[in-house]
Amino acid sequence: MGPLDGIKVLEFSGIGPGPYCGMLLADLGADVIRLSKIDQKGTSNKFDIHNRSKRSIVADLKNPSVIDEVLKIISNVDIIFEGFRPGVMEKLGLGPDVCMGINKSLVYGRMTGWGQDGPMSQQAGHDINYISLSGALHSIGRKDSKPSAPLNLVGDYGGGGMHLAVGILSAFINSVRTGKGQVVDSAMIDGSLSLMSFFFSLKEMGYWEDHRESNLLDGAAHFYDTYECSDKKFIAIGSIEPQFYSILLEKLELKDSRFKDQMNKAIWPELKELIASRVKLKTRDEWCQIFEETDACVSPVLDMNEAQSHKHNISRNAFIDIDGFNQPGPSPRFSKDPLKIKHNSKEIGHDNDEICEEFKLNKKLFS
Repeated sequence: MGPLDGIKVLEFSGIGPGPYCGMLLADLGADVIRLSKIDQKGTSNKFDIHNRSKRSIVADLKNPSVIDEVLKIISNVDIIFEGFRPGVMEKLGLGPDVCMGINKSLVYGRMTGWGQDGPMSQQAGHDINYISLSGALHSIGRKDSKPSAPLNLVGDYGGGGMHLAVGILSAFINSVRTGKGQVVDSAMIDGSLSLMSFFFSLKEMGYWEDHRESNLLDGAAHFYDTYECSDKKFIAIGSIEPQFYSILLEKLELKDSRFKDQMNKAIWPELKELIASRVKLKTRDEWCQIFEETDACVSPVLDMNEAQSHKHNISRNAFIDIDGFNQPGPSPRFSKDPLKIKHNSKEIGHDNDEICEEFKLNKKLFS
């Protein structure tokens, strides 16, 4: 059931990046128990992918007697994590000092937007706010337009949930080696900055202009962008290396000598116009057929429905249908410990009795 089989995790219910971190750990085989508010008991949504493969319990954390019972769980798990504002867990009586006082090897994960300290630590925010302070948002979009929000992939999921998972697993490895747990402070502003590290490096070396659509990887280059086809669909071109670029020109039948000066930024706009006019002569599928099985680094821009039916994704079983929900499968893949989705998201509170028995809790306090 995955390389984390046997590892117990307690997740304090939240939204977005925290539950995504829990999903990653559950996908990797951990036994993740999600603790939700008691007034949510009985609600259900099998399409809530963040909570797949998790067990569910509800509790009233405002009740001091319940806190005592929750501490029984914490004393017997390997990892806990929460996504509240700084200080909330301490007020509940579940701060790191208390929890690690009863479980010395505990890994205590904390997910926030701005971090546990700093002048903005108590302010509300969302993905778009965190990436606006990291330089990421400013860098994404077209030259003559406002910055484009890249879904909430950069701050919430890459800089948030995935960074928290990496931090938790790193601390867990250390805990196994030393017997000592620690707190993992995962802030989405920090994670967003980490994801931008390559571009700060390029900027410092003089290879990056701090203006949208002015660089190799931000849509300025004629060989690294998306182009509209005759059917209003798009292809993506990423022919950076010379050997791939030559295949691109061959398949597009572009023989203009200016294309030989690939890295001359001064002529990128005019070369882009030439490619755009050529791409518009055929449909997306026609271009895909032309570029099929070549190294031109050209691919169709698929919508989500098309992604589910693309032959490469199908061949790798990238999507898995669980009880009528066709969803992205667990990742990455392991040679000895194959990953498996145990089930879709359960009804909240579904496992109350089972968990109470397992950890010898007072069932009356969790009903």
